[in-house]
Amino acid sequence: MSSTEATNKTPVVSEKTSAKSTRDDPVLQVERRDFIDLVPEKRPRVQSLRGFDDCYTDIVDYIVRCTHKIWDERDVGLIYTHYTHNCVLYNALGTMYNREQVVQDTLQRLIAFPERRGMATQVIWNGNDVDGFYTSHLVTGSGRHTQYSHLGKPTNRTFVTRTVADCMIHENKIYREWVVSDNMSMMKQLGLDTDAVAYNMAKEQFDKGFRVTDIGENRRMVGQYPPEMECDVSIAHTDIEEQCLRWLHEIYNRRMLGKIKDVYATNVQWHGPLMKELYGQAAVIHQTLALIGMIPDGAWMPQHVCSNPCEEGGTKVAVRWIMEGHHLGYGELGKPTGERLFVMGMSHYHIVNGKIVDEWVVYDHLAMLAQIKLGQMGE
Repeated sequence: MSSTEATNKTPVVSEKTSAKSTRDDPVLQVERRDFIDLVPEKRPRVQSLRGFDDCYTDIVDYIVRCTHKIWDERDVGLIYTHYTHNCVLYNALGTMYNREQVVQDTLQRLIAFPERRGMATQVIWNGNDVDGFYTSHLVTGSGRHTQYSHLGKPTNRTFVTRTVADCMIHENKIYREWVVSDNMSMMKQLGLDTDAVAYNMAKEQFDKGFRVTDIGENRRMVGQYPPEMECDVSIAHTDIEEQCLRWLHEIYNRRMLGKIKDVYATNVQWHGPLMKELYGQAAVIHQTLALIGMIPDGAWMPQHVCSNPCEEGGTKVAVRWIMEGHHLGYGELGKPTGERLFVMGMSHYHIVNGKIVDEWVVYDHLAMLAQIKLGQMGE
């Protein structure tokens, strides 16, 4: 099943149901709370969680607590009770199709970075225990490279990076997951040769028989028609989700970057790939232009959106998206190669009074560089 097909099976709740479930249920939010408050020992269950382990009190507790147990407490075996045997995990350069692959991949990552700690930054979610839950979990990871691994000998350097994991969950088990990490930022902080790392990633895929499929023209402009004026908002559950999708379509597909000054606050904070922390509308315009300019024929498509009212005021919105096109422009990846590129991205927005005041966006330049090298191997 493709990721697009999987998106169509995402649990959907009506606008009224979604708004009611997030307002009335005292589900904890991450931003203002210490870790021990997010995973309390004596807090009663506050949300209906049919089929979930007794220790979980709400869906945010579930995703934060089980992630911590698996990665920080090293209870890797919890994957057997928290993932289905036939789970599918998508990332930017490959897909895992079963639980045992997830176990093995987790073990290998823990070997390389035994001091790594992943701190929940925010969790945006929707759904219920009948239809299933969807969570978008933004994690800030930090650690040190101290062990021999697939990256070679340890550099003993420290790193800080961001990851977003989107999960589809039913009765205590994750059955579909999308993970995007800022791996290029980590490799640079560790002082590694990113070209060599990307080559090795590509060679591993090449040796397994995988090749980059060049799709030719993409869905953004078919034939000689211009980009569609209106976007498809059928995946939205609320008015603010629908409005957010319209903004992003205007910016990314219609290339109306001037829209940014209308929908972003003048003092917006932008938290982006390569661990960039930037401020103001001009910075957002430049960084957005950098991605589009690198893939100038790219078609941007949202795959999932969910939102929660925020205790800080306003609404938090999570969008999972892809961009497909070709490396036809200059940028972080250097001289254009013409190779086909597929970008998997995750964005979290904090919207207050109709303006975006914070944006967290994660996509991986290292995965794109590996795609370029894989395409060149095929040639």
